Amino acid sequence: MNNNRQLKHLFARAAFGMSFEDATVLGNADIKHAVKQLFKASETDTAINAVQGDADYDMFIKGDLATKKEFLQQQRQQEKDLNIAWLNKMGTTAAPLQEKMTLFWHNHFACRTRNAAFAQQLNNIHRTHALGNFRTLLVQVAESPAMLQFLNNQQNRKGHPNENFARELMELFTIGRGNYTENDVKESARAFTGYGFNKTGEFVNRPFVHDSGTKTFLGKTGNYNGEDVMNMLLAKKETAHFISNKLYKYLVNEIPNPAQVNAMADVFYKADYEIKPLLEYIFTSDWFYDDKNTGNLVKSPVELLVGLNRQFYISYQRPEVLLQFQRVLGQILFYPPNVAGWAGGRNWIDSSSLMYRLKIPSTLLNGGMIDFAGKADPEEEAYIASGHYRQQVINSKIQAEPDWEKFLTGIPKGTSKTEIAQFLLEPKLSSTLLDSISRATDMKAMVIELVSTPEYQLA
Repeated sequence: MNNNRQLKHLFARAAFGMSFEDATVLGNADIKHAVKQLFKASETDTAINAVQGDADYDMFIKGDLATKKEFLQQQRQQEKDLNIAWLNKMGTTAAPLQEKMTLFWHNHFACRTRNAAFAQQLNNIHRTHALGNFRTLLVQVAESPAMLQFLNNQQNRKGHPNENFARELMELFTIGRGNYTENDVKESARAFTGYGFNKTGEFVNRPFVHDSGTKTFLGKTGNYNGEDVMNMLLAKKETAHFISNKLYKYLVNEIPNPAQVNAMADVFYKADYEIKPLLEYIFTSDWFYDDKNTGNLVKSPVELLVGLNRQFYISYQRPEVLLQFQRVLGQILFYPPNVAGWAGGRNWIDSSSLMYRLKIPSTLLNGGMIDFAGKADPEEEAYIASGHYRQQVINSKIQAEPDWEKFLTGIPKGTSKTEIAQFLLEPKLSSTLLDSISRATDMKAMVIELVSTPEYQLA
């Protein structure tokens, strides 16, 4: 069996883990060929279309109590459909790099909206440009109704500027804190006056509320609009460095190496913010495969669930259970905790979530039961349950069906138990785990035990 450690590490970071099927297809391919294949698989963009049309807001505004209740049910169902559709897409796509980067941009441009159609549109913007050009991505995000609504730019008008979007554009999306002044925020907000959307959710630049006066931004003076401001931010190399540093923590190591991040920023800036050359540079750099960068990142809850789905081909009779898993693990797609997104890294682990993390794999793979203690953030509780959420424990039969036959027949003949364990886990195997593997008599039981270990939580 091809157990190329570098290929396995590449798929742990550029995808959602390597399956035995992936290993068979790749054979003894070198890294450059594997990277090329990952990009080639992402050339055909396929949007998510789980939400067809908006929930009827007139029902809520004009309707009676029963009508409003119907509207809220419709809205919640659209949210569930969108969430499950994306999780399923990540778990089955032939283009995992594209979805892995869509997940990165989903957190980078963290956004909450009660309009599932807006959320889906923004998600598809992230997907379309996930491996494309950051400038194009940034402009389209700035013009998306989801972000305009979330950061109040719909209310940003001449004489009454709203600074929310202007501030987050610099602090979280481009140059980062410390590289701009409060006056830059005020002047940027003036430049974005007039950015909004109409009743059908299309971007509109409203000249009658735009401040067309002279503005001084980042030390330069002119009659700037929103796109001018974004171009000026991208002209600053600090933006390339800020994105590179964040991407390093996502793909390489939670503790950035300054020299390596600087090299990434050089590549990104010189490529005029093309994302593909930056990723190619990372994935073909020797340092990416150093021991200190292997098996050291805590999988996000979504990466954990998606990885299990891709390895064991799991189908769900009740897909709603995927929402409960996300809630108890602390990462609900489309519901970041705040505008800064999920902190990630070791922040994913606390005493409560670790217990669930270690229990979920065996529950999914063995048709088990699990107790879900309600663990939602206050805003999500109030919204998803329309104010009627009660802290409760739900004893739920998962009704998940892994395809054990496909998994087991995918393991090449002659593969030893130790080789299987080394393939499924990124960190090096401890002596205790090796002893346990050597004693195992049932392959299925051994695999379930392996994915229930703390080591399986690392990528």
